[in-house]
Amino acid sequence: MTQSLLEPNSYDVIVVGGGPAGLAAAIAVAETGALTALIARKVPYADNRTTALLGDSIDLLEKLDVWRRCAGKAAALRTMRLVDDTNRLIRAPEVRFASNEIGMDAFGYNIENRNLMLALEERAAEVANLDRFDDVAESVAPGDEAAVVRTRQGQTLSAALVIGADGRTSQCRQAAGITVSSRALNQSALTFNVGTARPHHNVSTEFHTPEGPCVFVPLPGRRMSVVWVAAPKEAQRLMALGDDELSAAAEKQSHSIVGRLSVEPGRNLFPLAIEKPSAYGRRRIVLVGEAAHVVPPIGAQGLNMGLRDAGDIAEIVQDAMARDQDPGGDAVIARFGRARGADVASRTFAIDIANRTLLSNLLPAQAARAVGMQLISSVGPLRRLAMREGMSPFWRSL
Repeated sequence: MTQSLLEPNSYDVIVVGGGPAGLAAAIAVAETGALTALIARKVPYADNRTTALLGDSIDLLEKLDVWRRCAGKAAALRTMRLVDDTNRLIRAPEVRFASNEIGMDAFGYNIENRNLMLALEERAAEVANLDRFDDVAESVAPGDEAAVVRTRQGQTLSAALVIGADGRTSQCRQAAGITVSSRALNQSALTFNVGTARPHHNVSTEFHTPEGPCVFVPLPGRRMSVVWVAAPKEAQRLMALGDDELSAAAEKQSHSIVGRLSVEPGRNLFPLAIEKPSAYGRRRIVLVGEAAHVVPPIGAQGLNMGLRDAGDIAEIVQDAMARDQDPGGDAVIARFGRARGADVASRTFAIDIANRTLLSNLLPAQAARAVGMQLISSVGPLRRLAMREGMSPFWRSL
């Protein structure tokens, strides 16, 4: 529902930003009973990028009554293969992870982001105490008693807590005085979807090349999504190819595991970086999604971390309000920082190390990577631990 101009615009929580992490946070927080406002433009989700939703991301979406609305448009990920395609002197063995080895039907599900967004938007429109402002935040001003958000259309809203889900150039992060460290990687990611001549059998395959991973992830039917990480010039060259040429290049890179490929319309090319904030919250503002962390698309961690951000802040707000505590007070901010800091740091470190060892021309680094992959491939308990940890941090707690 939409708040009237005549009503006092005072809330428990304001969420700024309407991407998947922001929408999930708004729904989750509102469902705790907190009076919540969402400031985000309703715009069509235009691109065809996909996300592999893992472990507790599916659990959260089920809890929020979102998953049933889009599950039919997602493909199960039952097997994951890691293939060393570097042709180096020291190569790692192939590693194959099967979900049934840890008693699960699937590790997760791959879905086009636009289908996930439609399901989130549909659910958000139903939540009774979630007010949607189809607008953009013009300014965010934290204060001692409340934070005030002014919108471009002239609305003024206040809340005990503001959740900044406003992306990599986050205005909320700037308002909170939170700095960010950024390290550009000499890599770019090209994403596109393909039709396949043969069934994929719900197997995701990640080829490790000297310039980065190239992963082929199942979509419903005979379709797959491709995330091709390469050096910037090579990524630009691939981006400029015609459909037939890119189809042939992708089939060659896939070693024809699903036969002839046919590139679908729509490609995205973006430079890769690792970004970490100095804090996850400050002065009545907490950060979720890419406002809080940016990682390369390796291991499908980005949006999954953003959804954990959303679930954690909702749980912390609910607990604070049940105890009659200030939902935007220092104790809540600190607890959120503890909950998210270790998770994000460990994921970012693992992704960075995996990427560095793949790109390294140093024989010791290549040997260490090969030994690590060999251990995971051959030692059952270690392999099963890696599978469970990849889906959800087993040690994570609030």
